[in-house]
Amino acid sequence: MEVIFSGIQPSGTLTLGNYLGALKQFVELQDDYECYFCIVDEHAITVPQNRLELRKNIRSLAALYLASGIDPKKATLFIQSEVPAHTQLGWIMQSISYIGELERMTQFKDKSQGKEAVSSALLTYPPLMAADILLYQTNIVPVGDDQKQHLELTRDLAQRFNNRYNEVFTIPEIRIPKVGARIMSLQDPTKKMSKSDTNERGFISMLDEPKRIEKKIKSAVTDSDGVVKYDKENKPGISNLLTIYSSCTGESIESLEAKYEGKGYGEFKQDVANAVIQVLQPIQERYKELIDSDMLDDILDEGAEKAAYVANKTLRKAKKAMGLGRVKKKKK
Repeated sequence: MEVIFSGIQPSGTLTLGNYLGALKQFVELQDDYECYFCIVDEHAITVPQNRLELRKNIRSLAALYLASGIDPKKATLFIQSEVPAHTQLGWIMQSISYIGELERMTQFKDKSQGKEAVSSALLTYPPLMAADILLYQTNIVPVGDDQKQHLELTRDLAQRFNNRYNEVFTIPEIRIPKVGARIMSLQDPTKKMSKSDTNERGFISMLDEPKRIEKKIKSAVTDSDGVVKYDKENKPGISNLLTIYSSCTGESIESLEAKYEGKGYGEFKQDVANAVIQVLQPIQERYKELIDSDMLDDILDEGAEKAAYVANKTLRKAKKAMGLGRVKKKKK
């Protein structure tokens, strides 16, 4: 069975974009692949974090994974920092990375621009991301298109290691979902929907109440021509709402365009809001059952144990290939 790995940072509550672009796909994939889903808390500390808030977010993200439909009997759910092999292989990957290729990473440029003091981890976390993936001999990584550059670096590092030392790592393939891969901000549809957006009306949190969801959808930026049509360049706001609607209901964008022909934006926006609420309400109910439960801790404990077993095997191979440590003689 092919292996899938994916990780999400615990930096604030996940958005509708995270669900439609990632979690929804994860639920569908777990039946056909061996899946490792990781809460990458060590990536979160590339920028300053409040320790209590970070712990709360880690737990909340784990509960959202499960509430969205991840089944711990089918998939392995774990916290990155609870499997030390991630940082150990991260250092090895860093040793074969070049400063120039790390400085070319778009996210490093964006997050460091205009700042006097930038954490060195912001520059070097792509090798840790590579380690996250390579530890599990991952075949496929489902990502949004904004992460494609990091995945290409992961492939380069795996190939470089294999060529230089030994064939240790599987070269992962990138999978980008065709619809819902990139849900845009409701207030600025030229930018990706983000939980770090300073304008709260720009994103829908997975834990937003129905009335709040409705209000945000109704205030979403559109245009003045009143035609419900997908045209990303000229009608980015309506195109974004169509993508959301289609991703929530499974209806094609073409059928939605036909459905709202001759109708105004008011009715369309209300129906988009209803579709989003219908998707998120059962997830929210399950989340409330899980968030403070012992069951959540038991699942994470078991996940860390299963992940560590697999990760440590790969780490030992990588260390041996590089000549690290001792080769112990067998006792007679």
